[in-house]
Amino acid sequence: MKEIKIAILGLGYVGLPLAIEFGKRYPTLGYDINSKRVNDLKKGKDWRKDFGGDKITSSKFLELSDNTKDLEHCNVFIVTVPTPLNKNKHPDLSPLINASISISKVLKKGDVVIYESTVYPGATEEDCVPVLERYSGLKFNKDFFCGYSPERINPGDKVHTLTTIKKITSGSTPKIRDFVDNLYQSIIPAGTFRASSIRVAEAAKVIENAQRDINIAFVNELAVIFNRLEIDTNEILEAASTKWNFLPFKPGLVGGHCIGVDPYYLAHKALEVGYNPQILLAGRRLNDEMGSFVAFNVIKEMVKKGFRIPGSQVLVMGVTFKENCPDIRNSKVIGLIRDLEEFGCTVDVYDPLADPMEVREKYNLNIIPYLNGNRYDAVVAAVAHDEIKKVDVKKLKNGHDAVIYDVKAIYPKSLVDRRL
Repeated sequence: MKEIKIAILGLGYVGLPLAIEFGKRYPTLGYDINSKRVNDLKKGKDWRKDFGGDKITSSKFLELSDNTKDLEHCNVFIVTVPTPLNKNKHPDLSPLINASISISKVLKKGDVVIYESTVYPGATEEDCVPVLERYSGLKFNKDFFCGYSPERINPGDKVHTLTTIKKITSGSTPKIRDFVDNLYQSIIPAGTFRASSIRVAEAAKVIENAQRDINIAFVNELAVIFNRLEIDTNEILEAASTKWNFLPFKPGLVGGHCIGVDPYYLAHKALEVGYNPQILLAGRRLNDEMGSFVAFNVIKEMVKKGFRIPGSQVLVMGVTFKENCPDIRNSKVIGLIRDLEEFGCTVDVYDPLADPMEVREKYNLNIIPYLNGNRYDAVVAAVAHDEIKKVDVKKLKNGHDAVIYDVKAIYPKSLVDRRL
């Protein structure tokens, strides 16, 4: 390949930093189907607040577009679109397939298509390649080639960023494996790891998140047990952590577009080959139920204090799927709020990072713009944003014996009624 011209399909939390880094060295097109997103980025506005105008304009070879015709000039295509679940919690590959169709219409001999989206082992070659062949009329590994290099971005993390995380790379032939590896090495000082095959790289990515999901599920189950034993889970974990090899996981609401999704992708493939995964799905089921567990215990604490539940006023602080991140996709806080509403509570939601319009459109919830001293019967600290950590819990009580439920153990134990 004489001159590399890269197209990044999808300008979300994975694609944008990738486009910025590649755009510093190669002619790069950042493409997204969301015209508003593209126009905002052209003005230097990033809804994630990670990349402002200076960082975007620092990439002198980067162009942004929502027009598929602009893809025609590229010869390396990197796909960073979401891989969500459908309502039955089965893999929804439609964004991946649609991106593959768009590429196939401009695919030329010698081009390389690299996928970064998290999938189950085999998805690139079994699901995406046939689409590329069908719509392009070209032959895989003869006319065009594929690679897979899974994203490892941690939303909201200012330390572990694209260039500081070692990148797994792979290719459909030994020559393409080398090409893909060299391409990423040129922008990632942390280095790369060459997987022996695309399937190995796909599997490595999906188990990274599944492992974390299972570990958190274990401490969530401990929280359920210790709740019944009337022992503080966080105190137990603090004591156990004094042993050098104790894994420091903490209980919480585990959602998002990675940990809350990826185990189902691996389970799907396991079932396809005749194995019914047990630990994998048990952990995910338990984590999916933690919102209801928290809601029940908030109500339990309110009853202890003599509050009448129907019509009670509850404040939930935090609605994003994790701390210091504006992303609300697959947030398990939503289930907690719905459960409280089913008990008859009126719920106010406060989150200084979430986009109010996006929350309203996606979940039909209104976010209060600031904590205004309202009189609440219960307050749930659901997400550990830095700004929420600074909230004065005593003021929240407003002279009222409100229940304070601290999901993430961010406040001193003496100030709260219950921690997860």
